[in-house]
Amino acid sequence: MAQRNPQTVLVLLFDQVQSLDVTGPVEVFAGAEQHTPGTYRIRTASLDGAPVRTSSGLTVVPDQALTDAPEPDTLVVPGGRGTRDPDPRLTPWLREHGPRARRLVSVCTGAVLLARAGLLDGRRATTHWAYSDRLARDHPAVDVDPDPIYVRDGNVATSAGVTSGIDLALALVEEDLGRDVALTVARHLVVFLRRPGNQAQFSAQLAAQTARREPLRELQHWITEHPGADLSVESLAARASLSPRHFARAFQAEAGMPPGRYVDRVRLEHARRLLEDTGDGVEEVSRASGYGTPEAMRRAFVRTLGTPPAEYRRRFRPAPAN
Repeated sequence: MAQRNPQTVLVLLFDQVQSLDVTGPVEVFAGAEQHTPGTYRIRTASLDGAPVRTSSGLTVVPDQALTDAPEPDTLVVPGGRGTRDPDPRLTPWLREHGPRARRLVSVCTGAVLLARAGLLDGRRATTHWAYSDRLARDHPAVDVDPDPIYVRDGNVATSAGVTSGIDLALALVEEDLGRDVALTVARHLVVFLRRPGNQAQFSAQLAAQTARREPLRELQHWITEHPGADLSVESLAARASLSPRHFARAFQAEAGMPPGRYVDRVRLEHARRLLEDTGDGVEEVSRASGYGTPEAMRRAFVRTLGTPPAEYRRRFRPAPAN
């Protein structure tokens, strides 16, 4: 086998960086390097090469200053409180060096730094759910999608935050070295190589607000526990002792989304769990999740996740233990 040149992974450090945004991807690439030596050369760098203090109080000592860092194949820009008021030298450095990287990666609010440098203009991107509205408002040239755990647009990849940086790094390792290596790294880190980038940042229950009124709050829980039931607006309104029109307005006001969208998310989440965690057939899963037919479930999966149920199971169900 021909000797490959190691790819340089450069991780940007700055004061008040989120430590997991740094260590999560670093552990993934380091695990891949241990599995396949000569694959990655991992470097960390701050503006002056000085140690940085993370938002949790840890001190991280970089390998070098940015001025001395090698041109990276993959440039990782983490997030954290330090992205709110960054050193004024950081944006010009990113503007100059970011386009030279073969892959440009952000974790959490690292997307804010990329946007300030103009590196996300005209691109689809994501960030932590709590900052997506602000990113979209401050940088209208960026197509901000607040839902996925990570988004890839050309050679630029942005992720939602903390653990999603691990998901994205595993996807990059799989791209570089294949699924078997990525699975090995995931198992070593005790995480699943199962979350597609367009999986929502939240479960259905977390994506929706919890209703203030007890009948609607109880109904939200009931929907989650009975995805295969009749969950039409008329049926749910009767269960809540409201007229369909009043129920739809009240649910929207208190849950922050229409009842139909909430039901769609609950059913998709339930179907995903069954595909990941059981050996039930697609037809059985579709009935248990309230879709009625495999074709209806297939349309929902393709529309939301970009992949049909059978392919989803093949890609994201953990391999059986030996």
